[in-house]
Amino acid sequence: MAVQYKDYYEILGVTRSASDAELKKAFRKLAREFHPDVAKDKKKAEERFKEINEAYEVLSDPAKRKKYDELGANWKSGADFRPPPGWASSSGARGFRSTGPGAREFEFHFGGTGFSDFFEQVFGSRAGGGMGGGPGFGRHAGFDEEDAAERGRDIEGDIMVTLEEAMHGSVRSVTIRHNSRAETYQVKIPAGVTEGKRLRVAGRGEAGSGGAGSGDLYLRVRLARHPDFGVEDHHLIHEAELAPWEAVLGINLSVPTLDGRVNIKIPPGTQNGQKFRLRGRGLPLRGGEPGDLIVVTRVEVPSQVTEAERKLWEQLARESRFKPRD
Repeated sequence: MAVQYKDYYEILGVTRSASDAELKKAFRKLAREFHPDVAKDKKKAEERFKEINEAYEVLSDPAKRKKYDELGANWKSGADFRPPPGWASSSGARGFRSTGPGAREFEFHFGGTGFSDFFEQVFGSRAGGGMGGGPGFGRHAGFDEEDAAERGRDIEGDIMVTLEEAMHGSVRSVTIRHNSRAETYQVKIPAGVTEGKRLRVAGRGEAGSGGAGSGDLYLRVRLARHPDFGVEDHHLIHEAELAPWEAVLGINLSVPTLDGRVNIKIPPGTQNGQKFRLRGRGLPLRGGEPGDLIVVTRVEVPSQVTEAERKLWEQLARESRFKPRD
């Protein structure tokens, strides 16, 4: 199946040789610009935000980036894409058509999940053969027309869930297209959903035969990257950049949360990498205490200084009794 090729480097505005730090900087800049919560044109920003997230999802992961780069640099963004001959077997990717004696071919396309068909074919659940031990999408067994009633196969895809949705829950419209037929379902995303969780929509998979029931639809959650937070279980991680004098003297610092900004006190003598915990400011946990927001300090040193600043640093070096190597 041909899909539109996505030039992830072009989407992030970086070169193919971009470092991890350059990728992170580009993502943060674009994600803040197009985050739906701050953009005026929310619908357009939402689509761009998902595209930026997809690109960073791939390029920030060394294994995915290597796999993507193996496709070559000669593809044009928006051009029809088919994996090159032999690429699937050499990269370990698997398509989502069934194979083997008596097998039928199933091609499902998802809409409203936040991921492009290109991502799903190359990196999604379809390419990976599904999750767990059940009949996941991409692993449909052969089917004998003479068999008795048989339950329809399950199908599986990925769904991009923002941290805001994971915080408060939401309902999303997801469209499944099979041949010329398209059906839209309302998918409930519960508050506190975690990375890798599979959302089950009963009876919305492949139709059964001989009067048997349909299979189920499974959507595997992939938490969207956020410019301000990382995620560990139900905890949110925020890196707070400090100037050297802020770390030495202390500061009242405004930090973001998913429910607005709050002030925390950074005490004098704060070290690089020191952690401050804001209880209950993380993601909710069903049946338990919510996670925390963990603020990790990162002391930044200016890469360039003026002549006047240099003299002040030199004066500090002469007068300071601090000996870091003693």
